[in-house]
Amino acid sequence: MRKTKIFVIAMCAVFAIPAMAADAASATDSAISYNWSVASDYVFRGITQTTHAPALQGGVDYALGSGLYVGTWASNVKWIKDSGAIASGDANVELDTYFGFRDDIVGDLGYDLGYVRYNYLGSYTPQVNFNNADTAEIYGAASYKLVTLKYSYSLLDGFLTTPGSRGSNYVDLSANYPVTEAGLTLGAHIGKQTVVGASADSYALGGSAPTYTDYKLSAAKDFGSYVLNLSYTNTNGASFWTRNGDPWGKAATSLSLTHSF
Repeated sequence: MRKTKIFVIAMCAVFAIPAMAADAASATDSAISYNWSVASDYVFRGITQTTHAPALQGGVDYALGSGLYVGTWASNVKWIKDSGAIASGDANVELDTYFGFRDDIVGDLGYDLGYVRYNYLGSYTPQVNFNNADTAEIYGAASYKLVTLKYSYSLLDGFLTTPGSRGSNYVDLSANYPVTEAGLTLGAHIGKQTVVGASADSYALGGSAPTYTDYKLSAAKDFGSYVLNLSYTNTNGASFWTRNGDPWGKAATSLSLTHSF
């Protein structure tokens, strides 16, 4: 099931996975690819990672014709540095490394299995009742024509800096519709992030863990080696993380430009 570049980028924008990982994995004529992007906001599962500020991002991927892929991707972030209540320090770069395997089962039915490690570079100290932000997940996705269902499972206790959060999971369902004559792809997504292990002292939420649902609508336009993406995101968890009264999970519109080569 070979996907077009714009379709892959729209899908990965929904999943918040480095876009070129999927693009490289589906390409059999190029073993290595690079990408960079600029965005007005870096939103991950409905939560801004840059406290609604711009992001500069880039990555490199290596793919084998067998369906195996490996890569790395980085972006500036501000949520650790700006949180105050979560950590103190100057961690301002997210570095993701990942590998996986993608293939078709039959016809338009395909799957993707993989592992991703999230590291936050810089010096910072978690506050009391919070963990180091570095974490890792395994994921599995099944796709059929325009629809994809994906499940991610946290392997470490530091997910969202929550102590004892191993086993937290994220389920998302997305649909992407290519308007081929216009070089446009329209996307819709809903996801549920379930976090386990939060103590009553970890969040000012009456003792509840930050479990929430996020929503996304997107439109991506292909300009050859460049893709312009406009997305709208929202969650029902806006009160979980705030900075100076500004919710990180509030409704947000983000514009990004990605170049692959």
